[in-house]
Amino acid sequence: MFKNYIVLLVFLGLYFPSFAQEPADSLKNKANDPPSEESVVEDDATYGSNPILEYNESYYILSKINENLGLPPNRFNLRTPQAALEEFIYSSRDGNFEDASYALNLNRMPSNLTREEATILAEKLFFVINQRVTIEWGSIPDRPDGQTDIQTATNKAIAGKPRRSVFFGEINLNGRDIVLRLHRIKHKDYGAFWMISADTVENIEELYLAYGPRKLDLMMPDWAKFDFMGVPVWKLIGTLILVALAFLLGKLVAVVIRKFLKKSNFPWLRVVRNTLAKPTGFAAAILFFYVTLNSLISFSGTFASWLYSFLLITVICSITYLIMKFIDSFMIYVAENRIGDTNLEENSGARQMLTYVSVARRVITFIIIIIGFFVIVGQFRSLEKLGVSLLASAGVLTVVLGVAAQSTLGNIIAGIQIALTSPAKIGDTIFIEDDWCYVEDIRFTFMVARTWDERRLVIPLKNIITNTFENWSMTSPRQVRPIIIHADYRINVEDVRKKYDELLRANDKWDEELEPVLQVTDADKDTIQIRALCSGKDASTTWDLHCELREQLIDYVAQLEDGLYLNRTRVEMKRPPNS
Repeated sequence: MFKNYIVLLVFLGLYFPSFAQEPADSLKNKANDPPSEESVVEDDATYGSNPILEYNESYYILSKINENLGLPPNRFNLRTPQAALEEFIYSSRDGNFEDASYALNLNRMPSNLTREEATILAEKLFFVINQRVTIEWGSIPDRPDGQTDIQTATNKAIAGKPRRSVFFGEINLNGRDIVLRLHRIKHKDYGAFWMISADTVENIEELYLAYGPRKLDLMMPDWAKFDFMGVPVWKLIGTLILVALAFLLGKLVAVVIRKFLKKSNFPWLRVVRNTLAKPTGFAAAILFFYVTLNSLISFSGTFASWLYSFLLITVICSITYLIMKFIDSFMIYVAENRIGDTNLEENSGARQMLTYVSVARRVITFIIIIIGFFVIVGQFRSLEKLGVSLLASAGVLTVVLGVAAQSTLGNIIAGIQIALTSPAKIGDTIFIEDDWCYVEDIRFTFMVARTWDERRLVIPLKNIITNTFENWSMTSPRQVRPIIIHADYRINVEDVRKKYDELLRANDKWDEELEPVLQVTDADKDTIQIRALCSGKDASTTWDLHCELREQLIDYVAQLEDGLYLNRTRVEMKRPPNS
């Protein structure tokens, strides 16, 4: 399909050579055709300067204005910023670029600039504005002094200072912002009027070179330029072809990634190839579509602003997602292949490393998302200003957002604290909220704990930092557990102690760290309380040992003299007197 597409382009170039090479002078007369990228200003031309005599607070006083072309005719309404911009835009939409050129301040252009060349400059500026600038008409004043009408509660206008410069758009050009402005100027005894500023006009050629018509715009014949819903059909078809090519490229990149990484010398790349294949293919497809669309096809109007903004955001998001998946896959590989067995309670180092990797994986992912967000904001001036305003302002919205995000940010910071101070690690045995459980995972804002009966506790990380809980694996997995039984007062405790010693030493789960201990720890009106201590290598083993020994001790006491020493309730009965 790609070969056929190239053949079509070559055919169009050969079949319509005269159109492809048509000079700018003939293009300018076609309302539907953009002018050539060739500059109307000669390379060795001497640029003029803006002859400002005085910076009056209401306007710029100039010694000359478009000297060789003459002042704008009286039929043009240039009295207000909005009226001047409307004259330029509406004349350009009608294809009357000669009238539109009267709204340009050409003082900084060469003095030998002709009316035809000024017309081409107007057409180029309109092409760039129509493609890349969304004019907010509501913010452009419709008053000669450039002020914006503000009404108070009493319906009285607020007096303010007049303005001599009004902003109506901004375009990024090679990393610098080109600001589009209207200036209020005064020349000799003529009344003050508004024109598109000389600074803006000076940048037209450079802007048009960057955002002017693409290759296919200049190659397409007239018969292929009929519209559908205001968009040339060939542009829609060309866009669909580029989408298909991008899709095929994405698939091809994914296949190549799988095949190539399968033979890589790095084991971790072989493991993560399936995870990285799709994100890499998607990023390659989006980037290809964005670059080729910008190189071959140009759209205009509000649709173009939304389209290019959407594509730019998609490109940044796809690259951010690819970086996230790369780091995530690498971290998972390290956790699964470079860390020892975390199921062993005594392997504290492996559990600590797994905790570091788990927390770092999520913190780095969060940082990448934040960086991607600020990169997107940095590409759009309006969003950038909004972000700065929110950060600099102490308004209600900022406070609300701060309070709403406090819990989430607190949990994220708590996760970093847990990784650094290690009150609990993945794989640790903890006792929290009356539950004995194992730390299964530590995520962005919460910990997942698996209870002994396979339930999952979701615990906010702030609770781990601020509340008390038991960590049975913090210093050593070894544990001591008590065995409590109740017996009658008449039982021979020494016999029970000897029996416990025998039972404990015969059990394989005993770690032999704690000698057999059996003591009477309490007595009430009916029984005595006997406590025996046992120890095991970890909490699970100790629990099993504790249960087995308790069963055996109860069985021993129950069999002594047919249960004579079991718990008994004594009742004394007396015969009443004179009976």
